[in-house]
Amino acid sequence: MAKLPLLLLIPLLVTLVPSASAEIKTLKITSDSRTMILFERFGFTHTGHATISVSSVSVVSSLSTPDPSRLGFFLLSEESLIQVLLELQQTQSFCVLDSKFITPLFTFRGLSPPPASSFVHSYPVTSPNEYTLFFANCAPESKVSMAVRTELYNLDNMGRVKDYLSAGLTQLPALYFTFSMIYFGFLGFWMYYCCKNRLSVHRIHVLMSLLVVMKALNLLCAAEDKHYVKSTGTPHGWDVLFYIFQFIRVVLLFTVIVLIGTGWSFLKPFLQEREKKVLMIVIPLQVLANVASVVIGETGPFIKDWVTWNQVFLLVDIICCCAIIFPIVWSIRSLRETSKTDGKAARNLAKLTLFRQFYIVVIGYLYFTRIIVFALRTIAAYKYQWVAFAAEEIASLAFYTVMFYMFRPVEKNEYFVLDEEEEEAAEMALRDEEFEL
Repeated sequence: MAKLPLLLLIPLLVTLVPSASAEIKTLKITSDSRTMILFERFGFTHTGHATISVSSVSVVSSLSTPDPSRLGFFLLSEESLIQVLLELQQTQSFCVLDSKFITPLFTFRGLSPPPASSFVHSYPVTSPNEYTLFFANCAPESKVSMAVRTELYNLDNMGRVKDYLSAGLTQLPALYFTFSMIYFGFLGFWMYYCCKNRLSVHRIHVLMSLLVVMKALNLLCAAEDKHYVKSTGTPHGWDVLFYIFQFIRVVLLFTVIVLIGTGWSFLKPFLQEREKKVLMIVIPLQVLANVASVVIGETGPFIKDWVTWNQVFLLVDIICCCAIIFPIVWSIRSLRETSKTDGKAARNLAKLTLFRQFYIVVIGYLYFTRIIVFALRTIAAYKYQWVAFAAEEIASLAFYTVMFYMFRPVEKNEYFVLDEEEEEAAEMALRDEEFEL
């Protein structure tokens, strides 16, 4: 019966685990009874290497002394995953270390004798592909404790310089740096525009400026993080700055969308009680989502609660994405009701058109970055994983550009211009049109 959860869990884990940045990782496993432990995925070229170091190994069993050849590390390609699952399903007592579809690295038979119980070896990967590093425990009723150090990398064409980024992610430092420079340029243009129209600048425009600053700094730190991981295997502290700016940026993004959706500062100077409640829900949830993101990014599936943290992150993200839609919907409905009584049909139609468009833009952005990007990461060949990251940044840049254009500070925003000649046509449009959600 223990095989069934395993069969269900392995595809889930492999799907959730992104292609690893493969920085040098040192971890400790204590009294772990799992039959398979997934460490990380990595795209190897023809010059790939996997260096595995284990020390302080101890195996405790409630039965007889475990056979050391029944415990060990191996690599598994995505193409071979189905065959291995079929083997496990067909034979209940089958040990994955005996499968012909895996790339075995070493078993505990190669450990030095106690008390050292350690092993260090580097394995060349002769067949380029994306592999997942596993540890298998086929010894019944046994618990394993050990310190593990993994080092997965590819060599350059000269066979000298190590690249610790997966084959499909080695372009990320340049990609992130390029987009960070674009956002710094975006910020400069936005600041110039705000200064040019300073009389029309509202508090929301200040928050929007801060959002661009955080986005640019977040990408710059991401570029430095990936650069140092690529060349040295460790981020040298840039991951801390990355997570700090990512947290501020995400909270600001959701806050700005909610405030724009309510019309705060440029349509009305205050928030209603229900709109305050949305912010009180979204901001704490984003704190939780970022904690989950740090746990997911800095650990890996080798910890027992890793899948749970993934589920928490996905659930919280979905809740936040749904929550930020409500203020826009409320503004649209409020404008429709107001248009029936205040006698300013053309102005209300312009506002209604603006919020309709913003609603569609937000929905499109959330759909693309949450679903399309995930699909790209899933179906793209391992050598082209960077394409999904590029698509996400292009979509984000397009969203920022459209949002900032729609709500830019201008003395006479085209959406709010009153045209008496079109007043009657606007009244008819408001009576005839319906915007059902």
